[in-house]
Amino acid sequence: MTATTAERTPRQGTRGARWRRDVEGLRALAVGLVLAYHAGLGPPGGFVGVDVFFVVSGFVITTQIVREVEQTGRLRIAAFYARRARRLLPAAGLVLAATAGATWWLAPLTQRGVFGSDIAAAAGYVVNWLFAKRSVDYLAEDLEPSPVLHFWSLSVEEQFYLVWPTAVVVLIWLLTRSRRPVSRRALGVGLTAGIIVPSLAFSILYTAVEPGRAFFVTPTRLWEMGIGALVALGARRWARLAPSAAVALGWLGLLALAASALLVDASTPWPGSAALAPTLATAAVIVAGFAAGRHGPERLLGRPTMVWVGGLSYSLYLWHWPVLRVADWSGVETDIGGGSLVAGSAAIGVSVVLAWLSYRFVEHPIRTSEALRSRVRGSLVMGAVISVLAASIGVLMYVASEADAARRGHRTVAALPGQTLEVPAALTAAHPPVLYDRLTPTPLGATRDLDPVYARGCQTETTSDEVVECVVGDPGGMLEVAVVGDSKMGQWASIVGRIGERRGWRVAVYTKSGCPAVEATVPIDGEPYRTCQVWGERVLDRLTGATAPDVVVTTSAQSTAFAPDGRTSRAEYTAALTRTWERVVAAGAVVVAVSDTPSPDRDVLPVYECVAQHEADPDACTWPARTSPGSRVLRAATEATAGATYADLDPWVCPGGLCRGQYRNVLTYRQGSHITATFAATLEAPLEAALDAAVDGARRER
Repeated sequence: MTATTAERTPRQGTRGARWRRDVEGLRALAVGLVLAYHAGLGPPGGFVGVDVFFVVSGFVITTQIVREVEQTGRLRIAAFYARRARRLLPAAGLVLAATAGATWWLAPLTQRGVFGSDIAAAAGYVVNWLFAKRSVDYLAEDLEPSPVLHFWSLSVEEQFYLVWPTAVVVLIWLLTRSRRPVSRRALGVGLTAGIIVPSLAFSILYTAVEPGRAFFVTPTRLWEMGIGALVALGARRWARLAPSAAVALGWLGLLALAASALLVDASTPWPGSAALAPTLATAAVIVAGFAAGRHGPERLLGRPTMVWVGGLSYSLYLWHWPVLRVADWSGVETDIGGGSLVAGSAAIGVSVVLAWLSYRFVEHPIRTSEALRSRVRGSLVMGAVISVLAASIGVLMYVASEADAARRGHRTVAALPGQTLEVPAALTAAHPPVLYDRLTPTPLGATRDLDPVYARGCQTETTSDEVVECVVGDPGGMLEVAVVGDSKMGQWASIVGRIGERRGWRVAVYTKSGCPAVEATVPIDGEPYRTCQVWGERVLDRLTGATAPDVVVTTSAQSTAFAPDGRTSRAEYTAALTRTWERVVAAGAVVVAVSDTPSPDRDVLPVYECVAQHEADPDACTWPARTSPGSRVLRAATEATAGATYADLDPWVCPGGLCRGQYRNVLTYRQGSHITATFAATLEAPLEAALDAAVDGARRER
């Protein structure tokens, strides 16, 4: 994925030429797997092509490093990065600029700013960390795949290029100081102990607990490139292998690689220990190429077409994902699981054409330019300029999107009308009175229109079991109110706090993404939500201990829990919720269960994007109100629990039985089925009325 044959590999006679063809064939195979997988045409584990790239990249780069160290006794870091700059950055800069233009014109209006920040991070080769953070962001559910999502692997590689050459320089310095020779053995020991072993151990452990982040972060991937580097360090040994053994090893490696692509799928925790199969298989194919001859994998990988595709692999990888995203934005479904054979093949064909053009007129001329090859500083300056320009384009996209959001989001705050538990007729009329002179919040700012408790860090993320208590309302209030639940409760937290300020309630907020506080194991992505279970137990200890609250306000989108037989069921969750609330009531609290906000129909998701496209036609983004599964369980549990009440806010969230994307000039929904903080604020009065009865009951008990 990083360079062409002429630059990457030293000439070592006939055998060297053969393993070079194997390497190019491996690149062709890897890029083919990735392209087919992303276009919805390939095997379920086609993403292992990236792991093949990692091994090959580690091998090629280390081959260059070893050659220079053995010839000169040192490694010129500046010259190394100058070669990288000439080879990688011109094509990457071109693709990022083209992607930025296509994104600005074709991507959803509400996501251009986010994608601009992605492009800037991709230009700096740190975007993998951004995607790692986003992978566990419970509120990023509506965000489309980034047009530079594929740059995560390029970012990992570039970070490896910082770690490994620097480590080699340090090893050389340490060895020469002790007057020991700089040998391949010494480099191999340092590589294994310093990079491969710790990275592999971390990858296995971290993938088990954080598979979303583990897929993207650099420490879980360094060992794969390290394996490739180790193969390069052992090149002299591999050349002495018996040809028959090398042939067997090579074909077994190819079979293992094919099995990996066929047997794993997106549900397999990755990389972790599962990535050992394609990684070691790729290493085996490269090792075999030193001695297998024409009966080895070269018979397949060394074909002229494979070598040609391998030479284009870097450009192909750069172009394929933006082409697929542009196709999707243009209404052509080509993505994983949703594309047709014709659409996916056409997208791959367009990628090949663009890759050849950029290779022919940008990548190859700049890489082979004599003027640049003889000027290390000039190459580095050129690379820096390209990276800065590409990053600047992304930053400008972000700034322009934010400016547009600010312009559209200008509003005049109107006094909210008084409301009672009976929905006023004015609100169900065809043209209810507006609250703002412009749509508020703007669709561009919908995902940031969050309850203020988020900015305070009150929401515990999915990966943590830490209990965070945030106090709102009246800190010195005589009545203790606890707000407990998932992000559906978090959207009401500050509203309860404002009510508490007026009523003299001390309000403690305990919320965690996707997690109710319940004596049961609930699922997340089909698996047991372990951190939720621990967090819930700790919160319940607070709700039933010496400082138990007077009122517990809760809600949740959850509707099932794991039964003893390992299956999830609504009955199990209802029973667990009832047990939990009985325990809370026994400790002296009144439970108020607030209805879960109804989910939008698929054809209006995300709601804020629908509104952005139909701002002048509010009726285009409406759907019938349907009681959510979470609300059904909440109601059933309150009916079974003495001391628990159910507060149904659906008539205000969706007046007249119809949910609307914009209502009274208020944008109602943000991510998924969450409502905006602005819309929640308009419902303060009915929520207050629902809480009053429960609070009065709590006071009478006291």
